[in-house]
Amino acid sequence: MIEVSNLTKRYGNHLAVDHISFKAKPGEVVGLLGPNGAGKTTTMRMLTGFTPPSEGKASIAGHDIANDSIEARRCVGYLPERVPVYPDMTVRGYVTFWAKLRGARNVRASVNAALEHVQLTDRQHVLIRHLSKGLRQRLGLAQALVHNPPVIILDEPTIGIDPQQVIEVRESVRALGKDHTVLFSTHILTEAEQVCDRVLIMDRGKIIAQGNPADLRKKLQPGTALYIEIGGAAAKKASDLLKAIPGVESVQSEGNGFIVHVKPEQDIRAAVSERVVKAGYTLLEMRAVKSSLESIFLEIVGSE
Repeated sequence: MIEVSNLTKRYGNHLAVDHISFKAKPGEVVGLLGPNGAGKTTTMRMLTGFTPPSEGKASIAGHDIANDSIEARRCVGYLPERVPVYPDMTVRGYVTFWAKLRGARNVRASVNAALEHVQLTDRQHVLIRHLSKGLRQRLGLAQALVHNPPVIILDEPTIGIDPQQVIEVRESVRALGKDHTVLFSTHILTEAEQVCDRVLIMDRGKIIAQGNPADLRKKLQPGTALYIEIGGAAAKKASDLLKAIPGVESVQSEGNGFIVHVKPEQDIRAAVSERVVKAGYTLLEMRAVKSSLESIFLEIVGSE
């Protein structure tokens, strides 16, 4: 549904997007992740036809964004970071306006379906000026999907809204993935883990890693980590004991215990238990620590 090859955007001497390539399959929710300034919004603006690329190619549902721009745009629903609304229109009037603008075949049915999907049917006659920011985000999502496009592109859809509304928007995005290809940008890593089937991590205009969250953890942090707390030992002695165990890569202090990073395909649990008891100490706690996508992201962006 989305195919990108060496897509590049320059603003003078500034390289905003640097020869990126990726694909998004039908029914896939793909997260475009990165810090502010990584090139996420510029990438989305190129894919939606708002900004021409400096180099490279991209297609939406088989339509080239440069040579077949009109058809490519018809296949996209776009929710920008700041939702463009008309405060004196009603909710229904606004979505109807977009349905007509996008050439929806059955305007009434399309509007009804979009409002129902974002749970705004009960507010359809309310003026937009009276909506909260969270409800405006839902309204923006309604205009993006009212013409039932195969591809939906969402730029930071949960930014600036309260936690309950964030949950509702995330649920809407997950539901969209059943029938659409969704490209979803965010700088919140936990959000991507909860919503996306696959993630692309961007930094300084480049894609520096991609895959599903579980695969990224295995690829970028192939070893495991354990939290271990030892009773009866001074911190220095406990740390030295753990460092001496074969298979241990590193030991770092964490609260009352230690985070122990283990080499790939190594199981040190029995050795830990044996050595702690032999030294006359007590093993108070030992549990696996699951690395978050956020910690991986900070590591690889920092290394870049």
